Amino acid sequence: MSNLSKYVYAMGRGPSKGRNLTRAESTDAMCEILSGRAAPEAVGALLMLMRYRGETPDEIAGFVDAMRMRLLPWQDVNVDLDWPSYAAGRTRGNPWFLLSAKLVARAGYSVVLHGWNSHQNPVASVVNAVNNLNIPISDSPDKTKTALTTHGITYCPLGDIDQSALDLLRLCEVLGLRSAINTALRALNPCIAPATVQGVFHPSYRGLQQASAALLDQKNMTVIKGGGGEFECNPCKDTQVFMCNQDHEDQITLPASMDEHQRLSAASGDGDETAALWQGSIENEFAKQIVLSTTTLALKTCDPMLTLDDASNWAAALWADRQQNRASA
Repeated sequence: MSNLSKYVYAMGRGPSKGRNLTRAESTDAMCEILSGRAAPEAVGALLMLMRYRGETPDEIAGFVDAMRMRLLPWQDVNVDLDWPSYAAGRTRGNPWFLLSAKLVARAGYSVVLHGWNSHQNPVASVVNAVNNLNIPISDSPDKTKTALTTHGITYCPLGDIDQSALDLLRLCEVLGLRSAINTALRALNPCIAPATVQGVFHPSYRGLQQASAALLDQKNMTVIKGGGGEFECNPCKDTQVFMCNQDHEDQITLPASMDEHQRLSAASGDGDETAALWQGSIENEFAKQIVLSTTTLALKTCDPMLTLDDASNWAAALWADRQQNRASA
């Protein structure tokens, strides 16, 4: 019996005898998967059993432990804020959250975006948008260090961080369902930044991500239900915020900043408008408020001592300053 088979057996024995995996078992299972030794049938069985039973914080932390073992060079990159982007779905509009990431970098925090996005229309393309926004794409730790020195921000495609992790993520195309890989990659934080922001599509995953971050000794972390699963606020709604701050977990509410009710996708036109909004060549108050509310939470994650009002005021000042200096952006 292979290492993976015993874990499939443990989880799949039935309602009364089956169980979830411990953190150590999950680490061992993911090491086996990433080594390429596990049979693909066993990989699919394990991931779907985990989905059926419900992922646990120990399982997610174990998966992340194993993934990080392969990323030691990335852990030498000095980063302030980790920003995963793994949303999928055709309902996504412009990736306005990238403007928030740029504002956080303007505030003096180094920001690493990383991810992979599927099944999205061209308007939602993160890769296209980072090119238009002068956010460099980095495919190695050395290039990431250089990009952070010159720009304070960079985007790292998952395939360049770990192709095997991307292959696992893309199993959703075969299985037809998301798996614990989607959850683990949001918690991956390849550079072990002290702060990380995460977006989820299903509200129940907020607590799971929060508890997983605590097990992983994540210093500061914020997770919200965001548009399509991105870390992106809808300013027309109160946003329930799940946080890790040093040694404790907390929940707060970011109040809505607009009275009207709109979907996030309503802020988008027919093409990528992120660069135009940044440069001030278009006016879009809804999109601007998306950016400002998202920036507010990102800044508070970087500095938990900030009040929401302080973070909001800082976000507004950063936005105004980028308007005055947009020629250099």
